[in-house]
Amino acid sequence: MNQSLAELMADMPPELVAEQLIHKLGIEITEWSTERVVATMPVSGNRQPFGLLHGGASAALAETLGSLAAGAYVAPDGMLVGLELNVTHHRAAREGLVTGVCEPLHQGSQVGTYHVSIRDDRDRLICTARLTCLLRKRPGR
Repeated sequence: MNQSLAELMADMPPELVAEQLIHKLGIEITEWSTERVVATMPVSGNRQPFGLLHGGASAALAETLGSLAAGAYVAPDGMLVGLELNVTHHRAAREGLVTGVCEPLHQGSQVGTYHVSIRDDRDRLICTARLTCLLRKRPGR
């Protein structure tokens, strides 16, 4: 993907850029291509009432990464819509950063499915997720 996240957001109205969930959750994209998307997210600020990383924050990280991977696949003129997100929480994260890695399982003409693994600072598996998206590529691509 030649377009950076900042370039993608440059086309958005400024009021929408400020409202993007990645900013609220502190998600930092570190790698973005059609084959792999990687990002970090802090546990701090994304906790549930018992002090653990909120499962919804993990789900949001997974959906963000899968959507970016699908976006890279259909770029520059395609579009996508998430159809299903399945998330399994394996262990708790209590501090530091978690890192999500997304890789495509299938990228077809209409459906893409993406696997996301989320690990803590000690490389322990925190969560796995699978996102399925409806893909619309411009004809002839």
